[in-house]
Amino acid sequence: LPLYTSAQIYNNITLGLSITTLDENPYWTSPSGDFAFGFHPQQDLFLVATWYVKIPIKTIFWTANNGKPIERGAKIQLTSNGVLSLTAPNGSETRIGQAIDNSQVTYAAILNTGNFVLSTKESKIVWATFDNPTDTILPNQVLDLGNKLSSRLTKDDYTIGRFELVLQGDGNLMLYSIARPKENTNTPYWRSDTLNNGSQLIFNQSGNIYLTLRSGGIHSLSSERPPSTEDYYQRATLDYDGVFRQYTYPKISPNGRWPESCKLWEYGSGVCGFNSYCRLDEDQRPECGCPPGYTYLDPKNTFRGCKPNFVLQVCETDELRIVDGFEMRDLPSTDWPFADYEWFKSVNEDWCRETCLIDCFCAAAIIRGGNSSAERSPSTIYKENNEDDNWILPGSILLGISAVLNLLFLFLVIYSACYKKQTRTQTDTRTFEANLRSFTYEELNEATDGFKEQLGKGASSTVYKGVLKSDFECLVAVKRLDKVVEGNDKEFKAETSAIGKTNHKNLVQLVGFCNEETHRLLVYEFMMNGSLENFLFGSLRLCWNQRIQIALGIARGLAYLHEECSSQIIHCDVKPQNILIDNSHVARISDFGLAKLLKSDQTRTTTGIRGTRGYVAPEWFRNMPITTKVDVYSFGIMLLEIICCRKNCEPEALHLLVVNDEEAKNDGKNLERMVMVALWCIQEEPSLRPSMKKVTQMLEGAVEVSMPPSPSSFICSTG
Repeated sequence: LPLYTSAQIYNNITLGLSITTLDENPYWTSPSGDFAFGFHPQQDLFLVATWYVKIPIKTIFWTANNGKPIERGAKIQLTSNGVLSLTAPNGSETRIGQAIDNSQVTYAAILNTGNFVLSTKESKIVWATFDNPTDTILPNQVLDLGNKLSSRLTKDDYTIGRFELVLQGDGNLMLYSIARPKENTNTPYWRSDTLNNGSQLIFNQSGNIYLTLRSGGIHSLSSERPPSTEDYYQRATLDYDGVFRQYTYPKISPNGRWPESCKLWEYGSGVCGFNSYCRLDEDQRPECGCPPGYTYLDPKNTFRGCKPNFVLQVCETDELRIVDGFEMRDLPSTDWPFADYEWFKSVNEDWCRETCLIDCFCAAAIIRGGNSSAERSPSTIYKENNEDDNWILPGSILLGISAVLNLLFLFLVIYSACYKKQTRTQTDTRTFEANLRSFTYEELNEATDGFKEQLGKGASSTVYKGVLKSDFECLVAVKRLDKVVEGNDKEFKAETSAIGKTNHKNLVQLVGFCNEETHRLLVYEFMMNGSLENFLFGSLRLCWNQRIQIALGIARGLAYLHEECSSQIIHCDVKPQNILIDNSHVARISDFGLAKLLKSDQTRTTTGIRGTRGYVAPEWFRNMPITTKVDVYSFGIMLLEIICCRKNCEPEALHLLVVNDEEAKNDGKNLERMVMVALWCIQEEPSLRPSMKKVTQMLEGAVEVSMPPSPSSFICSTG
């Protein structure tokens, strides 16, 4: 039977109303009774979610709290100040939803569309689950530029998984796999090819899914005509296997499962973890298995991969000692592509078996006709081909092909180091502490085509565009430090390790480094959209709401560097040029943590000031202690620039500088709050400036912003 069939229907949820897991019906339903919002049982715990009420199969289409279940005794409340909050049994509080100005909120409701909203007394929606989707969109839902869907981890685990569907700021709709927990984006395995043309992803009332185009017209994604939404429930979900599917379910005579209306994109990517192979079950969903001699890392989550349950093979000069106790096993119709480290032509199967067996670095050998390839371990991907069906079996590397396989896979039941012998190559990459890769200079010289395409240049470094061919054409930004503190390899490694350990969505991720002879290079993920400077002072102007989110992202990133890292990091050069914008128009702070790597004369002017003119805090001039408050000051200057889209604008002139910005003028309360936060940040006395954590809370509206004193040290620059 459907869950909680005797639910009370609430049209409006007024301020102060609450539900708890201890209630008989711990949720609110839509007027039609089709949808519910509240606590959904998840074994002995509860999910904060929205779901379908009238169908027997559990179908959750939105979750709060990043999909993490909560214990019995939790409470959801629309507080008197207009915030939708979740209180755990231990008393800790999490905000599920809030408006930019919470004082406007007078009630909440779950609508007949399945959208849970916070509204004003004029019924203006100021926050909605439809604007903050998780893995699913429903009819009448729109995905705007910069928004995304994130898959769940597994069928029954609703925490964030490894795939994202993103409508980028450039108008392209992309499917990515994500390297968590670092949040690195891999090469997209599907794209709409609507660069500079896509506008919105719309799931309309008729059940059609399409992109609206700036040039006019639409780009349809539904492969067939869907049934009527009057007779069928419909949803489109980015499933845990990375495939975006549209589903239908009859409102009358339910059949116990959601049949697919269509696969919007047939190819997914990256489901099974290391040392595992993938096959499809009877519902055409991925199922991960372990080769002989391996067991699951986590039997409760088979997607994490497999581990060896035997003693590892040891590299010896005596070949007999290497092969003693090991043998080759056959896995027919299975492949391990993209991991070749040696390739042999015109050889037979016996030769390939013997060669792999005596090679302690070889985990597997693949026979393709008369050719053989040796593969490293751990295994990153397998494909398996049944006689009846030819289908993609994804692993942890991207696939975008479908082929009939006629392969013999020879699996060597060993697990050895994934690096080659030094005698075979001098250009091998190694994994360094904090998951950083150590590159050779030659590798980066090749990746940048001889340091050919320059992305930017500063006083202490030059940045070049590069392509890591060993990582499936992965784009990177290679920063060459022109002058560093010499003769201190330990400090260089310690500092790069500290940078590499940072992990925040508003920081540019360090991928690796080169520390070879006199060469010191840092390798970062590539940001296609360039720096914030282009969007503030160039022709590409961000809208007001985007600028608000950019400011919030920078504040959160700096707060993380100041208070949440194992070693506190003071940036010392916060400015728009050091804020990069990713494909989803999320602000990403770059160049943090470099101060100790550079010679002092490379980061200071002749007056001993570190940073950039116009953003430098007054204490640099006064031989005062340098603290995190120098970053707060620089952020305040930059916040004024974000508000008015002009370099180092004077606070007194803000009303003139936003005169042509209708969005900003119509959002007076938020504009006033941001200006007051900026004025607090640029106070001459460091102790008067708030911490970046407090700045974040003020920008979010979580704490009141009092009237700041006049910032007497404010310096206006026309630069």
